Amino acid sequence: MAKSARNDGAATAEPAEAEALPESYEAALAELDGLVARMEGGSLSLEDSLAAYRRGATLVRFCQQQLEKVEQQVRVLDGETLRPVPLNTTDSAAGGDDDL
Repeated sequence: MAKSARNDGAATAEPAEAEALPESYEAALAELDGLVARMEGGSLSLEDSLAAYRRGATLVRFCQQQLEKVEQQVRVLDGETLRPVPLNTTDSAAGGDDDL
């Protein structure tokens, strides 16, 4: 019975923890680093290790999504505004002076 009571308490805590996503990539990474350190320390119970693993998996997915968003933004910038600059800068500099 004590085992089921412990599971009931863990079941109510896990959804709230799983829903609370960090505000930034850096915050997620810091939390993930802390989880890994706690898990590597070996002091967590089996249930706590499982909860930490689940939270870590959620954080990894969040970080991957954030990186994908940034990669997409870089692709947009690269395709629309970042263009190769001509190597012959003397012609463009002379043309720039004529415009003034």
